[in-house]
Amino acid sequence: MTGEKDIRSGLISGRVDYLPMVNRPIIKWPNGERVAFWVSPNVEHYEYLPQYDGIRDPWPRMLYPDARDYAYSDYGNRVGFWRMLEPLDRHNIRCTVSLNMAVLEHYPEIAKAMVARNWDFMSHGIYNTRYLNSYSEEEERAFYYDNISTLRKHTGKTLKGMLGPAISGSFRTPDLMAEAGLIYHTDWMHDDQPVPINVREGKLISVPYSVETNDGIIFRKHADNDYFVKVCKSQFDQLYKEGEKSGRVMCLAIHPFLVGQPHRIEALEKVLEYVMGHDGVWQTTADEIADYYMVNYYDEFKNYAMNIIGGV
Repeated sequence: MTGEKDIRSGLISGRVDYLPMVNRPIIKWPNGERVAFWVSPNVEHYEYLPQYDGIRDPWPRMLYPDARDYAYSDYGNRVGFWRMLEPLDRHNIRCTVSLNMAVLEHYPEIAKAMVARNWDFMSHGIYNTRYLNSYSEEEERAFYYDNISTLRKHTGKTLKGMLGPAISGSFRTPDLMAEAGLIYHTDWMHDDQPVPINVREGKLISVPYSVETNDGIIFRKHADNDYFVKVCKSQFDQLYKEGEKSGRVMCLAIHPFLVGQPHRIEALEKVLEYVMGHDGVWQTTADEIADYYMVNYYDEFKNYAMNIIGGV
């Protein structure tokens, strides 16, 4: 029978050590801020005629082409993105874009607008219709270097993190990310703080993303603006309260083709106005959260986890 110690260290296939929130090191954000608040626009490109990999169908509603669903997402790049910029600029929000790298080449005007605002970028794959699940190890390894070189070519930025394309991945994804020099992964939505992810070599952490404060979940179920605003405010209020003792992370995940619709943009304005109206908020990027945690808390959390596992 597997020993209790082995079970404890093997949670989530050994990728992440279990540290209950009530028993872990205290995190203090810069200047004693309570909540690290980052906004992640998912700026995406879906192929009109994608290649079905036999595992996940990008357009399952009908045989290709699916003009309706393709056009719905394309609205974001044509109209929604530009409407979304207005409240983001009004509240001086510096974003971390969850970026399909093909956007940089297909939509140079969008690329220019993002670079001009000095936004940070994490990979969301090349296209949102190509998934990592079916990749061989060699294909996935090449995928990261393609992302790294494409981002550097068009923005001058160094790629540090990823939200998998359509949140897809393989068992080896964290290992290959770390091997390529990335330092954070946002697919792991299991915590309100960054935590280390165990990899073969190098260092990798999870930075909390969200499917709760995410317009892609809420608005696709046709919830109204008031519900979206209520969810985001309630999420922030609780994290703000808890963050007085130990810093928390709140991610607001948005999609231009959803929140950028004329009847929804006011919801984004209300959420940003509410959060940014509080003291004790570190409006930051996922890159900056990861950098800060790596320098100040990674080793402490790893050592603490090892001591707990060793003491079980």
